[in-house]
Amino acid sequence: MNTFKYILIASCIAVPLSMSSCKKFLDKPLENQQRSEEIDYSNTALMYGPVSGVYRSAADDNLVHWIDLSIRCMRDDDYLQAAPNPNDNPELMAIKNFQNDVTVQSYWGLNQSWISYYSLVIAVNNALIELDNFAAKIPASNTKDLILNKQYKAEVRFLRAYAHLMASRLFGNVPILIDSENIGRLATIEKSTAAEVRQFIIAEMNECIEDLEDARPNQSIHIGAVTKYTALLLKAKAAADLAGNDNGSPHWEEVLDATNKIIASNKFSLYPNYYELFKIPGKLANESLFELQYSDFGLSTGDIVRPGVDWGTFFKWQGPSGDQKGSPISGAGWVPPSQDIVDFLTNRGDNERLKTTILYCGINGNPATSATTPSGDVVYGNPFGVKYFNGKAYLPKAQMTAGRMEYGANNNVRILRYADVLLLNAEAKVRKGQNGDEPFRLVRERAKLGAISNVTLNQILDERRAEFACEWWGERFNDLVRTGKAKDVFGAKFIPGMSESLPIPQTQIDANPNFR
Repeated sequence: MNTFKYILIASCIAVPLSMSSCKKFLDKPLENQQRSEEIDYSNTALMYGPVSGVYRSAADDNLVHWIDLSIRCMRDDDYLQAAPNPNDNPELMAIKNFQNDVTVQSYWGLNQSWISYYSLVIAVNNALIELDNFAAKIPASNTKDLILNKQYKAEVRFLRAYAHLMASRLFGNVPILIDSENIGRLATIEKSTAAEVRQFIIAEMNECIEDLEDARPNQSIHIGAVTKYTALLLKAKAAADLAGNDNGSPHWEEVLDATNKIIASNKFSLYPNYYELFKIPGKLANESLFELQYSDFGLSTGDIVRPGVDWGTFFKWQGPSGDQKGSPISGAGWVPPSQDIVDFLTNRGDNERLKTTILYCGINGNPATSATTPSGDVVYGNPFGVKYFNGKAYLPKAQMTAGRMEYGANNNVRILRYADVLLLNAEAKVRKGQNGDEPFRLVRERAKLGAISNVTLNQILDERRAEFACEWWGERFNDLVRTGKAKDVFGAKFIPGMSESLPIPQTQIDANPNFR
């Protein structure tokens, strides 16, 4: 019997493999296509294959697609605009202005975001069927492999839950798709409320936590895989969304319990250098609870695994636009930071986060001028006068693989961090009338800021904005929505009860009237 082999980037990074093994990864068939007749389900050495396929599905494009990245960022006040030319993709500026009209609803990019999240969900549902097939061939006496099978199912269920969270944070009421591996199910399924999606995530994580590895992701047998602590953080985030701005909500107890367990494990710590956290030295640090892995395998040419298509990779999409005089510190220049976030960090004296988050390009973006990064790279201005680009996507030339010189190549995409655990823990404590100073202090200390006694809720929310500024998962906007502060920040253009979510794409409504 021929055996269909799934290969995962984590496998190529986590263990020394020959280049022929890495080539198998690049030559693989499409992930999660049904090739059951070629799979030897009695061979448990292949059992991690479906899980690998799901990680690959997440990392290839479904969580890092350039247009989805742009849409997620648009509603944050940390970002100026979408394209360096504000007239490019006016639909994104309409999203930024909370214009939930036919222009936005029919926007192809919005439909792409929907497809990205539910493609990942379908990949998980397929993987669970494959894992069931493996489980059916494992003898009852083989408890080791039966336990591994449950762990692998829990890993992919985490990714399915995370995809649902992202979909719901963008679109609000969305379907919970767990009963089919067929994308056609989206044509008949009903919507669930945003609250029901969060409740689903909490229930899923409660079931998965005990089946997952008790380890940091960088200590996992499959390095970088999600573990029980990743699931605990996702549970805490869903519970915080449900709790909203109600200090008396029982969901704050769930947030506190989940984050306390992560902290009490003593397995995690903040990476000491905030600036390097987002660069090569910070890959899979002890702070990481979940990140997507990529590699150029240390080679100047040949095999490379990127976050997205060559011209629109996650990093290149945010790299400095304009004539960069042949420098590899260049890209499409999309989703540049706003003056508002620069002023916010500057006024706080938040120098460490400012130098990390903001990549200056010339003097006020003037193409005849240049600026030098803390790592010594020169960045020139651009024709549209964009003054800043995203420093958290910046990879110094000195950290690029010799001969490769590709912006962002060999770097990972950070998603869930221990800093989030600490700040959610501090917030839950303060909301419950407890003292949140210690977890709050740890986050500020790493940013080279002084301690604050008897920290308040507003100080914690400001710290969250500073800590996660210009990251890519909509945390700032979500924090404003869940705390009822969005109207205060965005003014008249934000209409409570309408502006919290984007409309489900018209293409999806046409296919399924239940989405109206």
